[in-house]
Amino acid sequence: MADTATPKPGHIRLTSHSGGSGALPIRWGAATAAERGPVVGTTGTRAHRNVIGTHSGSYSVYRALAVAAGALSRAHRADLTNTAPTDPIGPYEQWGDADKIVSLDPWGATVADAFAAELAAGYDIRPTIAVTKAHVILPEIADAIAKGRLQPDGRHLLASGAAVVTKAALEPVWYLPGVAARFGCSETELRRVLFEETGGMYPELVTRGDLEVFLPPIGGQTVYIFGAARDLADPSVELTARVHDECNGSDVFGSDICTCRPYLTHAIEECIQGAQRGGVGLVAYSRKEGRALGEVTKFLVYNARKRQEGGDTADQYFARTECVAGVQDMRFQELMPDVLHWLGIRKIHRLVSMSNMKYDAITGSGIEVGERVNIPDELVPADARVEIDAKMAAGYFTPGDVPDADELRKVKGRGLDG
Repeated sequence: MADTATPKPGHIRLTSHSGGSGALPIRWGAATAAERGPVVGTTGTRAHRNVIGTHSGSYSVYRALAVAAGALSRAHRADLTNTAPTDPIGPYEQWGDADKIVSLDPWGATVADAFAAELAAGYDIRPTIAVTKAHVILPEIADAIAKGRLQPDGRHLLASGAAVVTKAALEPVWYLPGVAARFGCSETELRRVLFEETGGMYPELVTRGDLEVFLPPIGGQTVYIFGAARDLADPSVELTARVHDECNGSDVFGSDICTCRPYLTHAIEECIQGAQRGGVGLVAYSRKEGRALGEVTKFLVYNARKRQEGGDTADQYFARTECVAGVQDMRFQELMPDVLHWLGIRKIHRLVSMSNMKYDAITGSGIEVGERVNIPDELVPADARVEIDAKMAAGYFTPGDVPDADELRKVKGRGLDG
């Protein structure tokens, strides 16, 4: 039985000193895993650490709680037996381009094989990506089958209504020089602001210029692949894709104030159809709740919209968010294309999205986009007309008519008690 006792309080191990003699170098953008070197974010042997922060993103805090509570031993090492990816992904040319991927570790799914020698030598190297198989069951897909829009084929879509997918979970791994370049600031400024705006959580950001990789305590992303994962990298195979940012209220609980879940389920339907045509489908799901403003801020904005004079109108949609949060949107899609490059994608034939920020980020990273697919009007909930019309008027992609200022003032959502 593992020893789960929490060590008695002793000397606090500061992390702002120079690196340990046992730390392995990281050469970001190297062509092979051996040349690049492993990402070591575990805390068991401090001298081995070669990054700022620890694994598991926002869940690293829960790990700390488990250690403090005595439920988890600091000395525990993961047994990676039988955890290898179910589908091989890469390596692709983009993995060796330090400009293409700056926010995830392209070798993060294969550490058990790629760094077997280092693991045997005692380095505690953890995967930052996991790839598995799953069935996805949604009532909207069952409805599409019932209405004849989808036909089970026993391969991509089962008679039970379950879609057969490959899915991958990815933790954030930031190469700070590359992240700074994406946002048009200096690495020094990025490090300082990250340090100051997290209340000084990671002093190494400003004291350890030799550490260029940061494991930030933020949510990661999950990708769902409909069809063969290898086909994502073949531009001759039709790819239907959606990049979706988290919206717990709509995605999970079906809140009708926005179009997030309808857009997501519509994209899944399109992905299934694409796979059945001989193509491949992809949904990339990022944890950026409430436009990365957080759910508390989002709900405050809802109240402000519903209580303002004149009610919840489309012409004030963005203004209410900016009044509460100080900015309309903090998702900043600059890092988003990295997961597409990890999958080897060079062309998206059908992009299910009306967001110009996402489209510009994808095409700006060198990925070709063909057709853009919007959400059918009949899938937009009545209360979400405020959101969708405001976005259309703001220049978001739409093949239909764009409402003018007078029309926007007439689009009104229900009240809080409606």
